[in-house]
Amino acid sequence: MRKKTVCCIFGGNSTEYEVSLQSVTGVLNNIDRNRYDIITIGVTRDGKFYLYDGPEEKIKDDTWCTSDYITPVLFDPSNSDAPFAFVTGGEVRRLHVDCIFPVVHGKNCEDGTLQGMFSLAGVPYVGCGCTASAVCMDKATAKLILSTCGIPQAKYLCFTADEIARGADTLYDAVEEVLSYPVFVKPSAAGSSVGVTKVKSRADLPAALRCAAEHDSKVLVEEYIEGREVEIAVLHEPDGTLIASECGEIDPGSEFYDYAAKYINDTAKYYVPARINKSTQEKIAAVAKKIFTALGCRGFARIDFFVRGHGDAEEVIFNEINTIPGFTPISMYPRLMEYSGVPYGELITRLIEGAGT
Repeated sequence: MRKKTVCCIFGGNSTEYEVSLQSVTGVLNNIDRNRYDIITIGVTRDGKFYLYDGPEEKIKDDTWCTSDYITPVLFDPSNSDAPFAFVTGGEVRRLHVDCIFPVVHGKNCEDGTLQGMFSLAGVPYVGCGCTASAVCMDKATAKLILSTCGIPQAKYLCFTADEIARGADTLYDAVEEVLSYPVFVKPSAAGSSVGVTKVKSRADLPAALRCAAEHDSKVLVEEYIEGREVEIAVLHEPDGTLIASECGEIDPGSEFYDYAAKYINDTAKYYVPARINKSTQEKIAAVAKKIFTALGCRGFARIDFFVRGHGDAEEVIFNEINTIPGFTPISMYPRLMEYSGVPYGELITRLIEGAGT
């Protein structure tokens, strides 16, 4: 059987650049080399694309783009068989690719931007298509769609960056008319809790809104849900079957599960399976599949919920969806799938085999 050539793309012009380096290192160390030939293309923080053929350690410690192992590469959407090209020895060479695995996170990466480029070229790629990627990245849009499907979620308001810049008291009044402190303020389209603030009083609201507006043109102000943070992994099999994993629970060990708790501090605790009733687990799995389908997802996604209450009174509330979740061997998505019977290496294979255009 001929090996498929898989192009792993990492990095990106995103606030989650560093997370991508860790994720792609995990993929490169666990992908089935007997089945796939690998090409790696790195994207710098300022959006430059390079073919990278050096050791994986340089990706992990972020010295890959200052090494002798990089070659500038261009993407040609008119060539679906060999969409990447570079110049060597005065000649243009093309790279044949059977599938692209974008191991990237955040804005300009998993928000439909790259996916639209791949779709334009007709190259199969892992994960959601252009529309679903854009919709899921924009929390306000995803919430609006899911509100028509009867999915329970936190109350929220959405403001534009222009409204926030004007800083009118009517904006703060609107928050207090609908919500009670504390509230969460977050960019509508950002990940890894970048730009998120827990606000406990009106005095802290203007600064939190301005902080979130630095990361996106839309800002959400959400109701604070006092509950446990529970996540579930959904895998879209090549035959169309949806697999929902066992649930996992996160105890952030801080006020909320912010960027530092996720990637820097060692305060968070993880429980797999989550400390919830079996009936609640089953309900989350059913709701997660409904969300995945309603938002037009494919490939994979991690869906986050709050579980409020205890015992028979446990209530499930949708939080957000992540279409390219963290993908290190210890990240929650692969950890949940492994617990549910799909080992990390096999998971990578299933995603590649299910890639679409």
